[in-house]
Amino acid sequence: MQCCSYEGEPESKIFAGDEEEKHRELKLRNYTPQDDGLKQRQVPQAKPISVEEKVKEQLEAAKPEPVIEEVDLANLAPRKPDWDLKRDVAKKLEKLEKKTQRAIAELIRERLKGQEDDLATAVESAKQEDEDSD
Repeated sequence: MQCCSYEGEPESKIFAGDEEEKHRELKLRNYTPQDDGLKQRQVPQAKPISVEEKVKEQLEAAKPEPVIEEVDLANLAPRKPDWDLKRDVAKKLEKLEKKTQRAIAELIRERLKGQEDDLATAVESAKQEDEDSD
């Protein structure tokens, strides 16, 4: 049975191929049939997908982000050997600074009170001198 044999292929492959073709459904994508029976098997034209958005996303993803925008010189310079001690003592120094400011303000108030007393005695003595001269 060599009705439709291909060169170099055994007949068993040819028959197996025919059975597969019988089970497949015919789909007409590029051919416009004139027969009504075949028009039912015509597949509508596929519309191409817009790839512009996908391309834009891929281009944006491919842009390299700058690793460091600004160079901080403090991070580049090596730290001094006593930086940890300064960090630990900073809180204590803040407390001492507040106490020092209070003590200075108190000393200034005491001096002003002393000057007021001196000023008051000076004004009284000046009044007495004016009264004596009258």
